[in-house]
Amino acid sequence: MRSDEMKLGMQRAAARSLLKSTGLSQSDIERPWIGVVNFFTEVVPGHVHLQSIARAAKEGVFLGGGQPFEFNTIAVCDGIAQGTDGMKYSLPSRDLAVETIEIMVQAHKFDGMVLIPACDKTVPAALMACARLNIPSIIVTGGPMLPGIYGDRELSLVEMREFIGKAHDGKISEEELHRIESIACPSAGSCSMMATANTMGAITEALGMSMPGCATTHAVVAEKRRIARRSGEVVMRLLEDEISPRDIMTAQSLRNAVRVDMALGGSLNSVLHSMAIAEELEIDEFDLRSLDEAAKETPQLCSLKPAGDDSVLKLDQAGGIPAVMNKLARAKLIDTNAITVTGKTVGENLESFHYPKTGDEIIRSFENPVRKEGSIAVLFGSLAPNGAVIKQAALPKDMMEYEGPAQVFGCLEDALNSLWDGEVESGTIMVVRYEGPKGGPGMREQHSIASLISGLEKEIVLVTDGRFSGSSRGAAIGHVAPEAADGGPIGIVEDGDMISYSVPERRLTLELDNDQIEERFDEFSPQPQEIRSRRSVLNRYRELVSSADRGAIYGGER
Repeated sequence: MRSDEMKLGMQRAAARSLLKSTGLSQSDIERPWIGVVNFFTEVVPGHVHLQSIARAAKEGVFLGGGQPFEFNTIAVCDGIAQGTDGMKYSLPSRDLAVETIEIMVQAHKFDGMVLIPACDKTVPAALMACARLNIPSIIVTGGPMLPGIYGDRELSLVEMREFIGKAHDGKISEEELHRIESIACPSAGSCSMMATANTMGAITEALGMSMPGCATTHAVVAEKRRIARRSGEVVMRLLEDEISPRDIMTAQSLRNAVRVDMALGGSLNSVLHSMAIAEELEIDEFDLRSLDEAAKETPQLCSLKPAGDDSVLKLDQAGGIPAVMNKLARAKLIDTNAITVTGKTVGENLESFHYPKTGDEIIRSFENPVRKEGSIAVLFGSLAPNGAVIKQAALPKDMMEYEGPAQVFGCLEDALNSLWDGEVESGTIMVVRYEGPKGGPGMREQHSIASLISGLEKEIVLVTDGRFSGSSRGAAIGHVAPEAADGGPIGIVEDGDMISYSVPERRLTLELDNDQIEERFDEFSPQPQEIRSRRSVLNRYRELVSSADRGAIYGGER
């Protein structure tokens, strides 16, 4: 065992003495050491309950013969930080969390890990840490929040944000807005829609890194604790059988996860995080073009919030991720031979799962899909030579192709203020740049802009080198690469330039001829946003981060 280096022999007597000072016995110390990585924090709604999940996981580890050691790492609530400078720290927190996990695990030579994330950046951080450290590991995602009930409607955070636009336009009163904000988010858990947190939970399960059914089991139900306890026992079997994350997370399981994501109508952020996971795993054949090919071949089977009307609770009641994977497996769209944390293959797990008798209205058949292609499309062209992404699941049907004049903004705040003040007309393509990984830095979500557009009910397209919340909907194109701060074409766009896109053609075009583009580049000097403190972590992030099309990995590209 790795931990033997820390605890065996006369020379380690001082280390054992320190361990005994924590209350451990000699027999406790002799057990395999399992790091229980808890992303608990009191400021993130999806994480406030994680202490109880960690307790259950530790019970399982001990029952399985291991000695659990719980430690914490960081988590940012994107929903609270949304639309502020605080959002610049969200994506960097993903990679910083990976580093804190690496430091704790390597410094103490843990033999395995149980990781307990929940919200947006924490789930990919857990997967990336598993890939980097490659010791027997299992992930227990914190689970979704219950939907809010307002009259006969189920609410999630996306409706809450759109009510802000309605209040601004006088369609509802400020008093009603306050009533809605008190009921839209009624419990602990990740936001009750197929936004980034729940998409990444689904990807974790589809990759085989969590127990079947874990992703959609809600935060406040007892089954979540039972899953955590079983997971603690399972990690001990993984250790005994010498099954490590890189045995589970392979090119084939990544493709499985992408297809599940596309069938669900998942978050745009999953593209960024999937690229980052592939980078950690050093899988070169997995890139934006291969992801888009999988999207073209996979129908969208679910119409979940924010793009549709169904809650994640309804998906769970219909059988959750196993039910989605079962339909994809029957169509031979996923590899059922991929190994999982259960020690069994995907196919074996699907055969033994208990499926509800109903659910076809939530998880549709291949004969009646929501759409024939997956939920996300990757666009290329003169405005995005290295790619950009759009969630076609959230796109109005009459905006699958569009052309309009650009109105250019150098940061989120300028764009949001102009929109709020009525200075952006219908038919405009808003270009918000210097919001990429380096330009912001931190690649802030532009969701506050997208939500306000939805609330104002204007026909406006948003194009940015930043990213979007998993709850965004409408004509929103993000992750434009190269970003403006890296000298990308989005940096040379001027007010009034015509921009066009076509989802069927997978195209995003700046309607200038080559001579015009070349002439502008001759005069172009990137103007990334300033960082207030030269000692800020954001300076180091800007210097080292890779491009969005490679996952915005902290530490650059391989």
